[in-house]
Amino acid sequence: MTDLHTTRRGRWAVSAMFLANGFVMGAWAPQIPLLLPRHDITEGVLGLLILVLGAGAVGSMIFAGRLIEIFGARRVLCVFALAILPALPLVVFAPSLPLLIPAMALFGATLGSMDVVMNAHAVEVERRLGRAIMSSLHGFWSVGGFLGGAGGGWLLAHVGAEGQALMAAGGAALAVLVAMPFLAPDDPRPAPAPGERPQRNRLLPREASVWILGLLALACMVPEGAVLDWAALYLRQELGAEVARSGLAFAFFSGAMALMRFLGDGVRNRFGAVLTLRWSGLVAATGLMAAALAPGEGMALAGFFLAGLGVANMMPIMFSAAGNLPGLSPGAGIAAVTMMGYSGILIAPSAIGFIAEHAGFRLTYGALAVVLVVVSMMAGRTASADSLRPAPTSA
Repeated sequence: MTDLHTTRRGRWAVSAMFLANGFVMGAWAPQIPLLLPRHDITEGVLGLLILVLGAGAVGSMIFAGRLIEIFGARRVLCVFALAILPALPLVVFAPSLPLLIPAMALFGATLGSMDVVMNAHAVEVERRLGRAIMSSLHGFWSVGGFLGGAGGGWLLAHVGAEGQALMAAGGAALAVLVAMPFLAPDDPRPAPAPGERPQRNRLLPREASVWILGLLALACMVPEGAVLDWAALYLRQELGAEVARSGLAFAFFSGAMALMRFLGDGVRNRFGAVLTLRWSGLVAATGLMAAALAPGEGMALAGFFLAGLGVANMMPIMFSAAGNLPGLSPGAGIAAVTMMGYSGILIAPSAIGFIAEHAGFRLTYGALAVVLVVVSMMAGRTASADSLRPAPTSA
């Protein structure tokens, strides 16, 4: 058994991994518009390239779960943490469209795989500590995204796209290389009982419980994607907000998420995962409904802020629940739930755009509020998130 001091160091090491992953993702955001003139492509082609990135991420996630079962989360996390470092420079330095396409797919695959593995490793650390830490880890991801995005824009203006990509890789490398030696060792695998055949690793779990969690994760991620991709347009087109203020919708939403994620572990440790998810879903639904019914931009912004507070802890709870499902390894459970949940980011933009074009954004956000109420009603499905072992006190 690992001693408590080592586990606590491992908690901060995996926090650095979340920070690095978010930092690279944030640094990528300001690079996106620059692909248009660099490769002389249209917005439609750029949309397809982003789809390639998302497909690479989602498609690789289930294989990451298999690798965890074979090699252990710590070792696989180190591999993918190193693999993300050259991924952004490969995209930025790609000299032609035929080379940019596989670079985008590789970028998505490394980020998506690392996402699965760091969450699986976080579940092991959470078990050893005997208390929830998942929300604050996702808070570090949000901080990394903010630093990568805000600093990335400044660097683009001063050192150019190539210099920004290399410096972002260097910053992520610093966090990764410092953290790697302190990652907690993997849990020992229980030996099979006499006469028992070792369980075969399956690429796709057969347990219905993990796929139900995956559907709930999808229902949590679609509203997040709806705010990310369409809230600014909603404020401009239907509420008459100025261009400078329309971007505040996602800023309020993401700021509330980051704040609540650092507070969320304390809430969950006190009230449990099921009750936290139930009230989080209701708060998020109330916020989206307020935004949908808002007579002006002020109430809409308040609604999106409230929705961010509610959504913040929903996916961390899903990850903890998936990683603690009985009879299923953390890697397999988290890989399946992550794959389904993040596919919502791929589905949401086009589907919501089509619905909003015919029904309007008010009805769309109102319908998503109802979806979050359904998630709240099914919060009991995440009871496994509270299956944490007591914190170890001796070696």
